Amino acid sequence: MSASPLSPTEPCMLPGLADLQRFLVTVEEHVATVTMNAPPVNAQDRLFRQELLRVFDVLHDSPAVRAIVLTGAGRAFSAGADLRERPNLAGEAGAYPGHNRLVRAGFDAVMDCGKPVIAAVNGAAIGAGCVLALCCDILLVAEDAFLAMTEVDVGLAGGVRHVMRFFGQSDARLLIYTARRVHGPELLRMNAASACLPRDRLLEEAQAIARQIAAKSPLAVQAAKRSFQLTEEMPLRDGYRYEQTQTVALATTEDTKEAQRAFAEKRKPIFQGK
Repeated sequence: MSASPLSPTEPCMLPGLADLQRFLVTVEEHVATVTMNAPPVNAQDRLFRQELLRVFDVLHDSPAVRAIVLTGAGRAFSAGADLRERPNLAGEAGAYPGHNRLVRAGFDAVMDCGKPVIAAVNGAAIGAGCVLALCCDILLVAEDAFLAMTEVDVGLAGGVRHVMRFFGQSDARLLIYTARRVHGPELLRMNAASACLPRDRLLEEAQAIARQIAAKSPLAVQAAKRSFQLTEEMPLRDGYRYEQTQTVALATTEDTKEAQRAFAEKRKPIFQGK
């Protein structure tokens, strides 16, 4: 089903994001909602990837943003790579390395963003769209949404390492080898998603979780995300030792002192990100 481009309910005032063609970004209560807006199915072409990289780099640096929700306009989250670009790459020296570098950079921008990213998977997330969802920190899915890695159907391969981060060994291989669609309730059963909701409640729930995160100490949340990023492949002892250095660094911040005062005074802390 074709979807019309969205009109922003409020302009995004963040520098560098005023002229986006494939994305809509709004910021409210320290939560950025990033909507892929490339009708009809949010396919990922070169401009999409360039803008994805720009959006998440800007949000990474913005003190106005403490948590991010990523979703899609229309009935799809993202149907994956725009395959119409691939024939144009064949035979052009250096085209594939440059293309692959840009693809990686876009995914890395989401994973490396210092703010937690919640994927609100509102519909089909196929191939590169599935990988994009799996680059996020938290996965929420609509009941009729699905993930699928269809590379084997078109004679390609990819996304295995990303799939292995969210799925068990057997389920990851099942997803990759069969290219089957795994729908919301099954994703919840597999422990790949944190929640499975009716489509009309999905974005509301994702934004509610993002507001919960945004209410915490920004420095502490960012340190926690760094710990997830850096300790994923560390041995247990080394990973926990790194986390302890994070705690020591946070102990002297104004936010930590404010949290201690608020606890003693039986009130909610007011965090400034300092």
